[in-house]
Amino acid sequence: MNRAWKRWVPAGVVVAVIASAAIAVPLTASAAVDLPTKTPQQVLALVARSHVGSLSGTIEQTSNLGLPQLPTTGTGSDSAASSALGLLSSSYTARVYLDGPTKARAQVMDKLAERDVIRNGSDVWLYSSRDNTAIHSTLPARTNKRPGATTGEVKTPGELATKLLAAVDSTTTVSVGNDTRVAGRTAYDLVLTPRATGTLVGSVSIAVDSETGLPLSVQLAARGQKDPAFSVAFSSLTLAAPSADVFSFTPPVGAKVKEQAMPSHQGAMKPLRPETDAVKPSMIGSGWDAVLSMPAGAETAKLTSSPLFGKLTTTVAGGHLFHTALVNVLVTNDGRVFAGSVPVERLQAVASAP
Repeated sequence: MNRAWKRWVPAGVVVAVIASAAIAVPLTASAAVDLPTKTPQQVLALVARSHVGSLSGTIEQTSNLGLPQLPTTGTGSDSAASSALGLLSSSYTARVYLDGPTKARAQVMDKLAERDVIRNGSDVWLYSSRDNTAIHSTLPARTNKRPGATTGEVKTPGELATKLLAAVDSTTTVSVGNDTRVAGRTAYDLVLTPRATGTLVGSVSIAVDSETGLPLSVQLAARGQKDPAFSVAFSSLTLAAPSADVFSFTPPVGAKVKEQAMPSHQGAMKPLRPETDAVKPSMIGSGWDAVLSMPAGAETAKLTSSPLFGKLTTTVAGGHLFHTALVNVLVTNDGRVFAGSVPVERLQAVASAP
């Protein structure tokens, strides 16, 4: 699972680690389903052959990570971190629309507000109805990669399943569970179980559409926890091209609009800071019990100086621990950071090793 740990947001290391590693969903309860028997290899092949270019659907996310409630205003608040943690610790609904590689839209439905990310050809819009603001960017020519409308806080089950399946290796047992039904569609239950006992992850379940091979839901269960730790699944799904006007966007009257240039390919390859100041995380071990290590530096100092640091962590031998059902993050007294889907004792052992 190494790739999942390599996404890093220095100012919000805890949030990034959890968002990258915690992926889960309860399979939708339904009437009994009896599909033709398939081996794990056949279900994997079904996923690999899947090519659904157009769809409209509603995605539901829920979580049970055991994260604390954080203040969003007043002393000790950090609105950006609180908002990100809120997405992980609560439920939300998102509507997603796809039509080929250059058209996509995601709508996150907040309380009395909506956030949209839309790509229509080379135009990309980000809009928030809460403060009536919009950001517009123009993609460079020949950009045919799947649009970013389903990246960031909104991920489809297919995108998450792809990352998980790409990391499957000899440390994982792959099996097929009971046939199920998700969003009204029959599906095979592909189950990934870590062979390692020293991991917080109990299992991952991916509901694979029996007709198209499209992942309909992804479930990650924490070891020893009855309810799913984090969930994302289609609650409704139509495999047809959405109406073209879904991808058209005009900022509402009075909206504050900002033009933001997209970085060129060459510019994107340049480091954001001098190489001598770059923070370089490294991986210790492999598989489900791997540990990400980050040396002490300006970025970790920024983390520990955050007003939320004390609210999010508890004091343990050697430092401070941020704990969830799926991920532990240890910030040592000398400023180093160790993170993984492992018990705190494993992080402390790695931190104290010569």
